[in-house]
Amino acid sequence: MKGTATGVRERAPRPVRLGPKSVAVLLLTGAVGVVAFGWPLLADAGSGLAHAKDAPWLFAALLPLLVAVVVATISESGMDAKAVAMLGVLAAVGAALRPLGAGTAGLEPMFFLMVLSGRVLGPGFGFVLGSVTMFASALLTGGVGPWMPFQMLSMGWFAMGAGLLPGADRLRGRAESAMLAAYGCVAAFAYGTVMNLQGWPLIAGLGSGISFVAGDPLHENLVRFLAYCAATSLGWDLGRAALTVVLTLTLGPTLLRALRRATRRAAFDARAVFGEPEGEPEGEPGRRPEEGTGGRPEGAAPGPA
Repeated sequence: MKGTATGVRERAPRPVRLGPKSVAVLLLTGAVGVVAFGWPLLADAGSGLAHAKDAPWLFAALLPLLVAVVVATISESGMDAKAVAMLGVLAAVGAALRPLGAGTAGLEPMFFLMVLSGRVLGPGFGFVLGSVTMFASALLTGGVGPWMPFQMLSMGWFAMGAGLLPGADRLRGRAESAMLAAYGCVAAFAYGTVMNLQGWPLIAGLGSGISFVAGDPLHENLVRFLAYCAATSLGWDLGRAALTVVLTLTLGPTLLRALRRATRRAAFDARAVFGEPEGEPEGEPGRRPEEGTGGRPEGAAPGPA
């Protein structure tokens, strides 16, 4: 055999890169989510109350899109079943963390895990991880309802954003932890704000200063929406953001190293190096004698007959 494998070149683990197919599927999924969340703000009075009926259709559209993201990412990055297995393990851990903070002033430890995992695995797998984790946790806690597909989308965006942060190949140490903590703080508030768009249109017609009024100008509804967020979810969002920052700064460096070590050992990014085999040195044991010399070294005089 002329070319034999002589070794495996180890490189620092890097987030999974997005190819054209992955980007296209993520953009399509994002467009579906934006329409699902935002259309009540632009709907007329006759259709504003139908938002609660969107969930089954959104869920039916979201599942094949998630599968498409996984397939596109695997096909373009060369990742194998090990990556999918790691994705499943992280989703199971995240789903198990969610009940620990259920009903406790918005303290949800799963969010910091989504930030770190999205950073290590990249935006494509981060989006899938966030969505699958929220789906699994809903089954675990009995939180299945019309809000679930909206939660899956929001958590997918949350984890995907961590994978899009700069310096994935170079930034390490305290600077990286500070950046992830800052992102986790902002994204925790953004998650609560986006999720309010799902439930806010359902209180239309109450006549209060924070209720949704279908058909009203966009700027007036936005003012009511901000008042609604401040009155209903600001405290929960603050608790979620604070816990995410604390856990990211304290446990983040250790967990990031563990995730990157697991990624490296799974050889997600390893490349085999092939080279020419070196010739055997002269006189090495096991070398066949030259033909026509009777087993004598070349040039040696024959012995007495």
